[in-house]
Amino acid sequence: MKITKEFKWEMGHRLINHSGKCRNVHGHSYKLWVDIEGEPDANGMIIDFYDVSQIVKPLVEELDHAFMCHDQDKEILDYLQRNDMKLVVVPFPSTVENMCIYFADKIKPAFKDYTNVTEFAVRIHETASSEASLRVSLA
Repeated sequence: MKITKEFKWEMGHRLINHSGKCRNVHGHSYKLWVDIEGEPDANGMIIDFYDVSQIVKPLVEELDHAFMCHDQDKEILDYLQRNDMKLVVVPFPSTVENMCIYFADKIKPAFKDYTNVTEFAVRIHETASSEASLRVSLA
C-alpha cells in the first residue's frame, strides 16, 4: 500500500555552470510529494500523516523563501551573507535531481524508525511541467 503527503515552498537558486537561462538568479514554487509504501499496522496505518509532516516540514521550512546556494558560487554566497539573506548552502548544484537526493538523504533515517514503512519516494515539481523523483528502499 502507498500513502502520499504533499508539501510546498518558494525558493530561489541558480546553476552557475549551466549555459542556459537557469544560470541566472531565479526562483520556483516547488511542490514535494513524499510517497510512503508499506503494510498497514493494527490501526490500519503505514505511518500517521502527522508523523510524516513532523519529519519533512522542518526541511521545507528551512528552504521556504530561502536561496539554495551551491558552495562553489562564491559571488552570490558572499552577497547573500553580507546582506543577511535567508540562505541554504549545499555542496551540489541546486538541480531538482540533486534536491531529490538531498531530501531523501535527510528523511531516510527518520523513516527507518517506522517498521511498517518499506520504502519511500520523493517527487519534486520545479515548474508546472518539470519534476524529478527518487525511490528509496529501507530494506
